[in-house]
Amino acid sequence: MQAIRGATTVSENTVEAMQEAVMEILEELEGRNQLHPTDMVSVTFSVTPDLDAIFPAAIARHRTDWDKVPMIDVQQMYVQGSLEKCIRILIHAYIKTNATISHVYLRHAAKLRPDWNLPQPLQASQSTIESKV
Repeated sequence: MQAIRGATTVSENTVEAMQEAVMEILEELEGRNQLHPTDMVSVTFSVTPDLDAIFPAAIARHRTDWDKVPMIDVQQMYVQGSLEKCIRILIHAYIKTNATISHVYLRHAAKLRPDWNLPQPLQASQSTIESKV
């Protein structure tokens, strides 16, 4: 099992803006990681306190097979000066042991983790642990 991270931002606190951003990041996460909802153990969405138009999980449930994935929405802790209107995602999923994990950071969220916004090879210790499981 692996954890896949991602984040994106929205221009405004509206249902439409959040739907567009959530669908975009889920499409990228699925495509870059060859990920299917049946591989997912759970998904956590966090949003900054300035976003309350809709739950990201409610948006995700409209995607094929996402209605079967356990999901939760939480509010991100406020830190003065931190990125606003941000939606973060953490997916726990079963991934092939030789797969490369691609964390996805879109829009203004790309500056959060520039080191992770590229495919990440599995660490040797992770591959060894997974081959023993």
